[in-house]
Amino acid sequence: MVENELMKVTIIGGGGRVGSCAAFALQCAGLVAEIQILDANKDMAEGEALDLLHGSAFAGDQKIYSGDYTRAADSDLFLITAGLRRKPDESRLDLINRNGVLFVQVLDSIKSAGLRKEAHLFVVSNPVDILTDLAVQRLGLAWQQVYGLGTMLDTSRFSSFIADELKLAPTQVKALILGEHGDSMLPVWSSATVNGLPLTGLSECTPSFQNAIFERTKGSGAEVIKRKGGAGWAVGIAIRDVVHAVLLDKQALLPVSSRIQGAYDIRDICLSVPSVVGRKGVERQVEIKLWPKEVMGLQNSAKALKDTLAKVRV
Repeated sequence: MVENELMKVTIIGGGGRVGSCAAFALQCAGLVAEIQILDANKDMAEGEALDLLHGSAFAGDQKIYSGDYTRAADSDLFLITAGLRRKPDESRLDLINRNGVLFVQVLDSIKSAGLRKEAHLFVVSNPVDILTDLAVQRLGLAWQQVYGLGTMLDTSRFSSFIADELKLAPTQVKALILGEHGDSMLPVWSSATVNGLPLTGLSECTPSFQNAIFERTKGSGAEVIKRKGGAGWAVGIAIRDVVHAVLLDKQALLPVSSRIQGAYDIRDICLSVPSVVGRKGVERQVEIKLWPKEVMGLQNSAKALKDTLAKVRV
């Protein structure tokens, strides 16, 4: 995978809010060598690529263009952000099935056009854990090369809210959300720190404070949708961090979603556990000691996802 430290990223759904914000974050960082924007709406893809290209003189010396699946065949990383919005009165399962059908069509298009055996697939579309699992099953790549954004955005929101409320530097607060990117996600207070010191040692970090911060984190996606129509900038930054962990072989411990290989007695489902991310993708899943109630919450999250996956029809 990108042994020469050059990377071509194809963003499928790049004409949408999340895909275009991810492209902008990658362009501003200047590390990815090539960014292809691919979207069912070709005009949107061409427009976003053109807008990014207009800024290239003041950013990195990257190739940025709109394209198609044939031109994407030599990509190092496929980033899938394409997805359908929920209809009024539509059940969560119906939306999952509709997005599942669209997602499988995207996977089939990638396979038909061809992809490198070393390529990575990075899923951002929701429900991210279910779709990541479908990709592992259908694409034929090693499980390490197929991963989802998981609870990366939730973790960033969680840490940022803690820092904001306690008036701390956001970059010094490290607090994870694990499990499903969804209703059964869980906060990990056992390892939450500020500059290496335990957050739970602060007098302000009471049980009521912890509950309030977590409930705000769980509801923050809906809050952003209500206020501006959907998330974009923060998720773009989260995507950038995962892509750079792969490109630079960082061996970064991140809460990405991948097929669990036995950590916390969980198997055969994708969700977020602490995972080392580098050039090979998810290089290993780390079973860091958690409080017993956190382990139980993680296992319950896995069960909830397995129950949902069993009902998906694609």
